[in-house]
Amino acid sequence: MDRRQLFGTLGALGAVPVCAAVGEAAAAQKNGPLNHDHLHVCGIHMAKKDPNLQFITHHYCVGHKRGDAGDVYQCILFDGNGKDAKLIGVEYIISDAAYRKLPDEEKKYWHPHTYEVLGGGLIAPGMEPKAETDLMEFILTTWGKAWHTWPNPSENIPTGDPLLIWSLMGDGQVDKGVLARRDAEQKVETKKLCDMRGKAIGYETPNVALPKDMNTIGRQWTDSGADTPTPRK
Repeated sequence: MDRRQLFGTLGALGAVPVCAAVGEAAAAQKNGPLNHDHLHVCGIHMAKKDPNLQFITHHYCVGHKRGDAGDVYQCILFDGNGKDAKLIGVEYIISDAAYRKLPDEEKKYWHPHTYEVLGGGLIAPGMEPKAETDLMEFILTTWGKAWHTWPNPSENIPTGDPLLIWSLMGDGQVDKGVLARRDAEQKVETKKLCDMRGKAIGYETPNVALPKDMNTIGRQWTDSGADTPTPRK
């Protein structure tokens, strides 16, 4: 499913939030980069250098064709979905095929999304369950390069070095307090989502260890051997 098909399908279901034009100034910028349909997803991000640093992160994403790379999704990241949410960073999302063409020196910046999808950590707030499952299948094998430029959202000013973000990749890696707060805020149950998606997509959840250091290259499914999914029993 390419970008146009994806947004066409979700749009027909009324599932794609739109960055609304506001006032005359916004109307004058109708062809600007923010005046597109943006997909809203929410997940839990983890700092690659310190897995104890975890954040509820709202992504507002739009896709663009980028030559041989295919669709590249550009996401603006916030610490919430309210009017005064802090803009905490950016994420770029590419296909598995595009990722495989990258040199190893670049790959260390990109994290997989397999566990976020199958573990139930990634959700699309307000989206109908069937549409959300279709979206998650689309996201499953993609890769993301994310930086949090507001490293500590509890502070009023973004200070310090940007954080390179990694993904949770196995059971037991998530901060239970952060997960409970996300589930309560969004009125979801991650455990139920995990079971439902495993059945719908047909794979067991991945089990990949936390990164050993900043040079670790991500794996989608296993710690060693063939990095392939295990069919759900």
